[in-house]
Amino acid sequence: MTPTATPVTYGLDASIARFSVARYQRMIETGILTTEDKVELLENYVVLKMPRNPPHDGTIQIVEEALAPRIPRDWRLRIQLTVVVSDSQPEPDFAVVRGTARSYLSRHPEPSDVGMVVEVADSSLLRDRGDKTRIYARAGIAVYWIVNLVDRRIEVYSQPSGSVAVPSYSSFQVYRPGDAVPLVLDGVAVDSIPVAELLP
Repeated sequence: MTPTATPVTYGLDASIARFSVARYQRMIETGILTTEDKVELLENYVVLKMPRNPPHDGTIQIVEEALAPRIPRDWRLRIQLTVVVSDSQPEPDFAVVRGTARSYLSRHPEPSDVGMVVEVADSSLLRDRGDKTRIYARAGIAVYWIVNLVDRRIEVYSQPSGSVAVPSYSSFQVYRPGDAVPLVLDGVAVDSIPVAELLP
């Protein structure tokens, strides 16, 4: 997919309001947005989350079972919880973050806390490949995996550009059944996971 600087799956209507991360957080704190509102903030747009289905939710459990035992003890696996970046507050399917469960009682993880994020993609594939890739690359998230259920493969993005005109990852690799995906944190391969253990 060719990198783009503009949203692929949202933000096409000029009348849509945009919100800062701080204002979005105030909307949550004051109850304007609640857990009933299935939204996340992406590039200052309040965006409906993509619908979930049994293959997606079942794969979440499969990936958790494969990933959790391989996470070093000074890292924590967070599942569908918030990460805060400069213009977004996404809730990736998985984020591997520094610290313990108590490290984030008073704040959400920020890019400097995050070793990698993982999205499970079926109906959300276009957003995960286009919009989320740009968001995570702009934030400098070192490693981004897409568990691609459509094509039955793991897509691994690394070497983020940071905040440039068209943020992207300069390294992209595909792993298929029969391959093993390296689990890289802080530039070090701490383990590897067979693709067959990550796919339904």
